[in-house]
Amino acid sequence: MSNTAKLQPAKSFVAPPGTAEELAAALEASTGERRAVDPKDPLNGEQVKRLLDDLLLAARPDRGLDVLARQGVLAAILPEVSALVGFGEGIRHKDVWTHTQKVICRTPPRLDLRWAALLHDIGKVRTRRFEPDGQVTFLGHPEVGARMFEKITRRLPFDENSTDRIRFLVAAHLRAAAYSDDWTDSAVRRFGRDAGDRLDDLLDLSRADITSKHMDKVRRGLRQIDLLELRVAHIKMLDEKPAPLPKGLGLAICEHCGISPGPGLGQIMKRLTGEVEAEQLLAQQPFEYYLAALDDHPSWLPEGQKGRPDEQR
Repeated sequence: MSNTAKLQPAKSFVAPPGTAEELAAALEASTGERRAVDPKDPLNGEQVKRLLDDLLLAARPDRGLDVLARQGVLAAILPEVSALVGFGEGIRHKDVWTHTQKVICRTPPRLDLRWAALLHDIGKVRTRRFEPDGQVTFLGHPEVGARMFEKITRRLPFDENSTDRIRFLVAAHLRAAAYSDDWTDSAVRRFGRDAGDRLDDLLDLSRADITSKHMDKVRRGLRQIDLLELRVAHIKMLDEKPAPLPKGLGLAICEHCGISPGPGLGQIMKRLTGEVEAEQLLAQQPFEYYLAALDDHPSWLPEGQKGRPDEQR
């Protein structure tokens, strides 16, 4: 069949003749089970998308994708992916198509995640640069790939949630691999916040993306992602832990003790927090509870402010 087809919006896209038969053959290769040609040509975007979903969730999606690539179907329905076939073969970087197939097979069979694995490197074709020092770069390829996915959604229908999730995963697929032990808590918190309910998919995609033949590199990469996952969980736990002291207590202490906001107040708040964490005081009690504790423990007040408040006035 022809390797070219006019791309149309998802609602009006019609796959070239022969697509149904080739998709059935691809599904058979992916599942190992004979597949009837159903639905039959002509296929619209929704039918093509549904068959591709089945292929991506199969046991061996790489085999089905190879069938589509050989028969020209991939070029007709997903030219952005077809452009990866042979890209990098015999050049100074890994074969991106082979790498992509490995990533798909290494990800858990969750549909949006598998689509993200298929598309995560499509931006490399447009961003490849051969530097004077011999290095090959693909700067910005995640963001470029995410924009390319937007065009795919005009051809094949994705629901809004899947569109947002896949776009994010493609755009962010290198972020976890960039983690190092010197990331601040704020950086880890921002990473977790940006990922939200997509965190598991993002980390699984990042793990699958490590396909180096050097096992030491693979182990280091996987270890760093595991450490990142643990830090995200730990910081989330701390953030969800109730504050030891009620809001507004600092102002109440200033009024009660006749002091102004500053280092002295900070010392008092630190001491009260420590007493709560040591379970000597209860957390989140009315202001009067902590003011009474200060009255009973003058030593908790900074030098120059010791003594009962009524003695200082």
